[in-house]
Amino acid sequence: MNKLASEGVSLTKQAYALAGDLMTPNATIYWIDLVISAALMWGGFYVAATTASLAIGLVAGLVSMLALYRALSFIHELTHIRDDEAPGFRIGWNVLVGVPLMTPSLMYEGVHNIHHIKDRFGTALDPEYLPLSRFTPLKLAGFLFVALLAPLGVVLRSAILIPLSFVVPPLRRYLKTKLSALIINPDFVRDDLNRWRPEWVVQDVACWLWSWAVIAATVAGMLPVRFVLTGLAIFSVATFVNQARTLVAHHWDNDGGKMTLDEQFLDSVNVPPPNLASELWAPVGLRYHALHHLLPRLPYHNLGKAHARLAQALGTDSIYHHASEKGLFEALADLFGRVGRKNLAAE
Repeated sequence: MNKLASEGVSLTKQAYALAGDLMTPNATIYWIDLVISAALMWGGFYVAATTASLAIGLVAGLVSMLALYRALSFIHELTHIRDDEAPGFRIGWNVLVGVPLMTPSLMYEGVHNIHHIKDRFGTALDPEYLPLSRFTPLKLAGFLFVALLAPLGVVLRSAILIPLSFVVPPLRRYLKTKLSALIINPDFVRDDLNRWRPEWVVQDVACWLWSWAVIAATVAGMLPVRFVLTGLAIFSVATFVNQARTLVAHHWDNDGGKMTLDEQFLDSVNVPPPNLASELWAPVGLRYHALHHLLPRLPYHNLGKAHARLAQALGTDSIYHHASEKGLFEALADLFGRVGRKNLAAE
């Protein structure tokens, strides 16, 4: 047992003591990672949409999908870093990824942070929590597969609802409060309308104009339909993978009551090494989800180093070691198994 634990220091304080020197983001890493991810995303997409070879198309599509997923996942980092820590990164990300995918940073900024408020985590006020372990197996499967429709949802929002909202005030309010957040809690309502930033309006307008430009180019025959269908397919699979990752990000056992910090940590999940595949399906630090809830400001590129320190320094009696899963399929099997057992017990 380490000294801090023996003195009864909380796990959060132990984590800060062990990894407090890792809190500074490295802007160079952010930019290099984003640019490479965006290049692979767009390059893979172009090859998949133009090649005559099915095999090459599938490989290119897979590369594009994984790169898109990684690039899009930086929206999570944007909610935790300040603009002065990575100058221009927020704008660059929206230009390269957010607006083209019609998923601008406004849809996570001011929303995800609520998930980290200790008195809201796991409650009805948490935008990113539902008691999924109390779902039926069929409802849980529905939650997973509905993600395939996400690209159609962002197209509808950008091409139709955004322009209409500027001439129909009630729709504008509804768009801001209910259709401008990446959430899993359908009852969540954004209440930050008085703090709606001018750059968020610019992002909305940019998504609107981009969607219309793509539609116009397709109708005019300038953009082949194959390009559109390929892009939608790649985006759809990426959102499906992210939904699968969401299912294993927590244990989803809370029924809406307030949780202690230890309970919040134990409801969250790490999928650390030696599992290397988790870097693909939980990129940009998402595989260290439990650690992220301990240290939300820790940049993604230092999570692995911090985990290694904590895993080595904290004794086997520490709850830190109880938050890890072996892999995606093991975690999914555990969740569906718990759901099945609870439903059988309720019958």
